[in-house]
Amino acid sequence: MTTTVPVDQEPRAHQGLPVPKRPAPAARTVAVWVVMLGLLAASIWSFIDLDISFATIASGLDNAGDFLSRMLPLDFPPLGELVSLTLQTLAIVTIATALSVALSLPIAIFAASATTPNRWLGGASRTLIVVLRAIPDLVLAIIFFRMFGLGALPGILAMGLHSIGMVGKLYADAIEELDRGPVEALRAAGASRWQQILSGVIPPLLPQIIATALHRFDINLRTSVLLGYVGVGGLGMALADALNTMNYQRGMALAFVVLVLCIIVELISGSIRTALLGRANGRRRGLLGLLDRLSDGWVTKPDATHAPQRTKNGAIRTSPQWDGDRIRRFLGLSAAAVIVAAALVGAEIDAAAFVVGIVDLPQTVALFFPPSSGGLWEELLAGMIVTVQIGLASTLIGVIIAIPIGSLAARNVAPNAAVATAFRVLIVVVRAFPELILAIIFIVMMGLGPVPGALALGIGSIGLLGKLVADSLEETDVRVQDAVRANGATRLQIYGAATLRQVLPAFVAHIMYQLDVNIRAATLLGIVGAGGIGFYLLQASRVLQFDVVTFIILMILAVVLTLEAISAWVRRAVI
Repeated sequence: MTTTVPVDQEPRAHQGLPVPKRPAPAARTVAVWVVMLGLLAASIWSFIDLDISFATIASGLDNAGDFLSRMLPLDFPPLGELVSLTLQTLAIVTIATALSVALSLPIAIFAASATTPNRWLGGASRTLIVVLRAIPDLVLAIIFFRMFGLGALPGILAMGLHSIGMVGKLYADAIEELDRGPVEALRAAGASRWQQILSGVIPPLLPQIIATALHRFDINLRTSVLLGYVGVGGLGMALADALNTMNYQRGMALAFVVLVLCIIVELISGSIRTALLGRANGRRRGLLGLLDRLSDGWVTKPDATHAPQRTKNGAIRTSPQWDGDRIRRFLGLSAAAVIVAAALVGAEIDAAAFVVGIVDLPQTVALFFPPSSGGLWEELLAGMIVTVQIGLASTLIGVIIAIPIGSLAARNVAPNAAVATAFRVLIVVVRAFPELILAIIFIVMMGLGPVPGALALGIGSIGLLGKLVADSLEETDVRVQDAVRANGATRLQIYGAATLRQVLPAFVAHIMYQLDVNIRAATLLGIVGAGGIGFYLLQASRVLQFDVVTFIILMILAVVLTLEAISAWVRRAVI
């Protein structure tokens, strides 16, 4: 039986008509893929040049038994000392995070196009955010230790100011995404600019403010361990002292405490962030969702009709009533104020040292200028190249491992819910490990050098990149996947043809962000012997060569800002 195809449905070539050509890719798309292929080639070169191989890793694993024998049994400090160190660390991190929020909010208001008075102030605020993000907190800590001496204050200022780079950017972006309706209504009613901001911007922004602060608290907790190597008190300093004296039983015991603390904080803050930002059918989930249900019947719910609310006497209410949301906000803000006040007392900040440091600021600044290589230009350049190689190689390791793990953690990709949950838990556990602790473990097992640093950052990348991959996959349009499935495609074919194609631009953006994070982190791991420019930075600060410190800071800034510009351009091009 012969099937006849209508002429209008025959291929155009069979009809003697010209076949339309596939449109050529845009020049920007070509440029993006050239950059990505160049970074891939550089990452492979870094991987080979650093001698990261199965043989190198296997030789380190052979030393695992010796490391365990030197580490076990764990030697925990006395309970009183351990509690004191933990509380001191939490106090420092709490104040640093509160400081970053207090400073980031006005900076974000000036940086956001929707609230800035003029574009010049907006540009200056955005520049300040980028610069503070580019300067590593370790560098700021070294500068502040010179100004204010030992104690909690340098660490608080270093983490607080560096955090503005992330917190301020997220706040500014959130402000620009807010509904402009309330602000326009206030402006029409004659409200001043600050009245519009206080009443029309801050209230709807509050969940984002709290969620971002909690996320930054997680990051600062990990950073406090690193800053312990330059004198910031708490668990980080005790850990550094133990490892510097090769007391691995005490050092690993303190590392275990830090790990448990990071996991607890991650779970608590993650639950609160989900409750604040994740809503299902108008009902909050998590702890605040439980409070919603408990408040049913004993607090008054808002009127969905937006009719004027009246008091018992019939008068129109001019202030918000004490409903469930207002009670929770009041209790939450009161608890936060009490925690910050307690942290200020527990951190034991030396106010006199702060005043003296401010007074001596001109003399301190003079020590750092003019910058000088100190006759170490070739060594510093080689160290900077190694730092970039560590960042590239670790990102390659992270991408290779994180994409399959993140894919299996996505509910719409995993074979079943149990698999997705298991890989989500794995991601949370990996994220809880500070890269510094991983680097220390690998250094003890494999010796000094860039390989332990690359492996530590590569494994650390699994936590962040795996989560970003899983979240992006779950946000894809499932209708496209269902259409491919209906045509008989296998699970792997659906993933490649429907799911992966949708998230490929987001994957590129996530990889660039992870590369940015890894190169910044690689500049710091040198202080524990993981190679790169961090080693020279620490040595210059220890021998009081502050002009060399400034020179190294400028080198780091040049590399980080260049990468920041490339990363931002790629993300804009693909999303």
